[in-house]
Amino acid sequence: MGALTVNTALLRQILVGFVRDEVTKVGLHKGVLGLSGGIDSALVAFIAAEALGPENVYAYTMPYRTSNPESEAHAKLVADQLGINYQVLEITPMVDAYFALVPNADNMRRGNKMARERMTILYDHSAEVGGLVLGTSNKTELLLGYGTLHGDMASALNPIGDIYKSQVWELSEAMGVPREVIDKKPSADLWAGQTDEQELGFTYRDADELLYRMVDQRMSRDELIEAGFLADFIDNVQRKVQGSHFKRRLPVIAKVSHRTIDRDFRYARDWGK
Repeated sequence: MGALTVNTALLRQILVGFVRDEVTKVGLHKGVLGLSGGIDSALVAFIAAEALGPENVYAYTMPYRTSNPESEAHAKLVADQLGINYQVLEITPMVDAYFALVPNADNMRRGNKMARERMTILYDHSAEVGGLVLGTSNKTELLLGYGTLHGDMASALNPIGDIYKSQVWELSEAMGVPREVIDKKPSADLWAGQTDEQELGFTYRDADELLYRMVDQRMSRDELIEAGFLADFIDNVQRKVQGSHFKRRLPVIAKVSHRTIDRDFRYARDWGK
């Protein structure tokens, strides 16, 4: 068994139990998520349907006019297979209304705006149905900072935030995610032709091999080079991890009292209940 290979039966049990426990312990029974047509959100939908029952899962596809139609088709394929509640909500009118005021925005700004627009919609619908928003960012994306703060990185709980992209593929196979979704190139679908790996400059599988040793095994730079990783690749990934640290923590609060929120005043989400 390789370093990144997982016991899919055990991992499935843990993640399904996690979603069920975290939702029900706050007195709720429903989960809400954005279903993009990609593998990460598909896997979370499968986990949520098993944890809460398909009738308690609410999935929303929120395309923009430049989105690939295949994404919506794949999202519907997942929703139909699971029998979950599903709705398509077009975000083009509200996004275009904003960018009519700032027409010179580049692709990154536009992509971030779309991601945040989608998350505001999810939180609004979570209030409507009385459920928690489920995150769909995997560990690779979170470590690399490959996501939008207060956009796709926002959620009430995230079942896949501690599993690497390689493990997402493996668990998706085991849980029966449609082949079309598993085999497609990962893409945030923010603009035509965009793919994650092209934008990052390396593959997820290569990144996972390095990140696992860098983060989980805490290998030094010299040890990573000795293990066969190129110095430029190590430094590139390390810069991304360090440069995106602000995305993985609460906003920094100036400490002026004896007990500061998120420093001295820190409790579990459920206060240990």
